Amino acid sequence: MTEPARILVVGGGYVGMYTALRLQRQLRAELRAAAVEIVVVTPEPYMTYQPFLPEAAAGSISPRHVVVPLRRVLDRCRIVIGEVLSIDHAKRTATLTTLASAEEGTGTVDLAYDELVLAPGSVSRTLPVPGLLDHGIGFKTVEEAIGLRNHVIEQMDIASSTRDPALRDAALTFVFVGGGYAGVEALAELEDMARNTARYHHNVKPEDLRWILVEASDRILPEVGEEMGRYAVRELRGRNIDVRLETRLESCEDRVAVLSDGTRLPTRTVVWTAGVRPAPVLAATDLPLNERGRLRCTARLSVEGVEHAWAAGDAAAVPDVTSDEPGKECAPNAQHAVRQAKVLAENVAASLSGRPVKEYAHAYAGSVASLGLHKGVAHVYGRKLKGYPAWLMHRVYHLSRVPTFNRKARVLAEWTLSGLFKREIVSLGSLEHPRAEFELAASPPPDPGDKPSS
Repeated sequence: MTEPARILVVGGGYVGMYTALRLQRQLRAELRAAAVEIVVVTPEPYMTYQPFLPEAAAGSISPRHVVVPLRRVLDRCRIVIGEVLSIDHAKRTATLTTLASAEEGTGTVDLAYDELVLAPGSVSRTLPVPGLLDHGIGFKTVEEAIGLRNHVIEQMDIASSTRDPALRDAALTFVFVGGGYAGVEALAELEDMARNTARYHHNVKPEDLRWILVEASDRILPEVGEEMGRYAVRELRGRNIDVRLETRLESCEDRVAVLSDGTRLPTRTVVWTAGVRPAPVLAATDLPLNERGRLRCTARLSVEGVEHAWAAGDAAAVPDVTSDEPGKECAPNAQHAVRQAKVLAENVAASLSGRPVKEYAHAYAGSVASLGLHKGVAHVYGRKLKGYPAWLMHRVYHLSRVPTFNRKARVLAEWTLSGLFKREIVSLGSLEHPRAEFELAASPPPDPGDKPSS
């Protein structure tokens, strides 16, 4: 018997999951006949629908409903929980670690493949800001979103119980760096939540909380256009949110955020959402990269100058064939990623059977952004919306895009319930250290004969 053709999908995010899902359908007969094998290598056993992270942080959606279990959706694929460290495409081999290899101490595993789909996504792009490593909080994963929610509520508890005015002010000061989707939506949703939570603290009022958005450019939410970006700034400032444009974070050492305009803000919360960069694994391949570290791709989503290698999403620099601007690339966002995954899967299946492949072409439809409950901005197909209509469009669009009917139904049910009942204000910070209480209980009691040293 001949070995099945192995398609290796690196990454289980938007592109990885949607590509593997489409390949399952395109190659159903080949999979049944064991002529093809699809292997998905991903660090987590789920795909995170990132546009819902701000609502998960604010408590409008349960965290488990913003993730999609890969083993359930990709039931005809082999899911490997691990991390690809390097790729030698000349030898068609990927070097990876798995949960088992880490436990066994056997080191890395080499996995051979016939077709390679690179979809590792991106990671947070950080800058050498003093103190950022020690005090910064990211907002790219569901764990970070829930950790930030717990942190904000805990800071309000600290402010409510302390007698130190300086500690109280620092606890109630929240600095967000980055005026893109992640920063603006996270700040807006959490400000909504915190304002509601303040009602249940006898000595913390909504006006005591200080929210600062720091953006290095002269506008926020560039995806929705200049006019809607200006409206978003007015909306946020109208809620007493301090929006600092053309301003950078210089330092956050000793829990003091120092801005480029000279402002010093004692704070216990610095949220970093200032952009992303391609996943580090791309630099550990023998594939061509552009100046930004993304894979050079053709409009057919194949890696430029290389056979049997494909890519899309954040990791790929894909030419935008719908643009009149020479050299323009598709924006690395979810709108393109989901559509690219469909074409990519069809091209891989066509390549295996010797059929011609097609180009990816999608004119950018526009963008929607939430500014908190019942507030938003949108610029879609040339139409500009703001306020409640934009917020409703934001919800309808993302509900239509979240994978599986199961998740759609659960999210819709939670939105319905959140409209009928009050928002949850419980902090579960102990989830980050689940064994702490048991370790304390299991520790030997102190010897009564021990005397404190003088």
